[in-house]
Amino acid sequence: MQNLAQPLSLSAGTATEAALPESAQRVARLLAELGHDKPIVMLPSTGKTSAEAAAGLGCSVAEIAKSIVFRRLDDDAPVVVIASGSNRVDEAKVAARVGALGKADARFVREKTGYAIGGVCPIGHAVAPVMLLDRDLFRHDSLWAAAGHPHAVFNLTPQQLQAITGAEVADVAQEGAA
Repeated sequence: MQNLAQPLSLSAGTATEAALPESAQRVARLLAELGHDKPIVMLPSTGKTSAEAAAGLGCSVAEIAKSIVFRRLDDDAPVVVIASGSNRVDEAKVAARVGALGKADARFVREKTGYAIGGVCPIGHAVAPVMLLDRDLFRHDSLWAAAGHPHAVFNLTPQQLQAITGAEVADVAQEGAA
């Protein structure tokens, strides 16, 4: 797939880091602290959905590592499932691993992760979440994840994603959804 858009790449510690939205600047600093050397990319149009991000990057939807936030009912803990963009998350599979789930509204997502819906990054959450990582992400050599803002993303491997999140790898996809 050809990338028709010309995203703007920005790295932590560069003069252009200031061009990033504040939440993406925070992610750039976190990534730099973790030794991640790939820049944050600002998409010219929104990357709120996996399809929009993939179109802007010229990659497949499956290569988008989307963060889906749930609320665990017994303790109100945030549960973040990082799933392949082509998969629908099977809530029953997730609940079987972490406990009964409820929907997370925009206020809960912002309060618990520190990010707005559409820009939830896999790292740097306000409250340490319970995390699961979709095993289907390991079918790809390269992934793109949100960098704290609906227009901001960063590139990494599935192995790097697991290392920086410490998330358990699990089967979280609805059957026949990929």
